[in-house]
Amino acid sequence: MFYTIGEIHEILRKKQNGSRFIHTLGVQYTSACLAMRYGEDLEKAQIAGVLHDCAKHMKPEKLLEKSKKHGLLITPAQEQHPFLLHGRVGAYIAEKKYGVDDQDILNAIEWHTTGRPNMSLLEKIVFTADYIEPNRTKAPNLEKLRQVSFQDLDLAVYMILDQTLKYLNESPQDVDQTTEETYSYYKDMLKL
Repeated sequence: MFYTIGEIHEILRKKQNGSRFIHTLGVQYTSACLAMRYGEDLEKAQIAGVLHDCAKHMKPEKLLEKSKKHGLLITPAQEQHPFLLHGRVGAYIAEKKYGVDDQDILNAIEWHTTGRPNMSLLEKIVFTADYIEPNRTKAPNLEKLRQVSFQDLDLAVYMILDQTLKYLNESPQDVDQTTEETYSYYKDMLKL
């Protein structure tokens, strides 16, 4: 069964706390804005945006348990820090519970935290929207990053990864290898 965006809102409003739900709506909105700018399908961008954190409310041990139960890939960093699995588990839930059968949407949900090398346009949109949505206030250089996001999406992805790795390098054991690989990919692609 496939749910409408309005129905998804009603379900998530009950599962997510107030600030998480507001963030979810912000990512949906920003994904739609970026989709309009870059010519991506609006409905796909909104569905991926609204469902990107559909597993974020789960406790880390539940995310790990669900991942093992359903045979989902678990990296060493995710094993140590299961909260990192919310994207992968979210993609599983989007497919099984919400009826999403578009692989690009599922990938955008799965990779919205770490990114991955050679992301699709939709994946880059949701990855970026998660970081720059209007309710985010704490990340450094947000104003500049928001401007760049609407001028050069690949550069925005690189800048987000750069900032994320600088922040995470304070605790190197917390860095997921995929984030590092994605950073290297976009750095090389942009010749930076």
